[in-house]
Amino acid sequence: MRRRHHDLKAWQQAIELVKAIYTLTASFPPSEMYGLVAQMRRAAVSVPSNIAEGAARETSKEFAQFLIIARGSLSELETQIRISVELGFCPRENKADGIVDEMFKLLAGLIKAQRQES
Repeated sequence: MRRRHHDLKAWQQAIELVKAIYTLTASFPPSEMYGLVAQMRRAAVSVPSNIAEGAARETSKEFAQFLIIARGSLSELETQIRISVELGFCPRENKADGIVDEMFKLLAGLIKAQRQES
């Protein structure tokens, strides 16, 4: 069954972000499995999850609130990627970073659209 969020570019990109984060963190030191790896994966999964939950809500105002939460998780993830780079766990140039940048733009547009509807 097709759900409303399946058609959202932001949700589709967020799924790609999750895949990129899982790939990126697969090569992290085993000592980080329950630290940075777990935090990054949780933050990444939170982004499409909140977009989907918001899209299922009744009002544009509610949807916007969940998009704002998704943006918060994205900010958290961006910080964790930076920490990973600084610690030498991943390269400065990585696929996840590019998707994060795109996600900020997509979420900003969606939040603006939902606020205009409410």
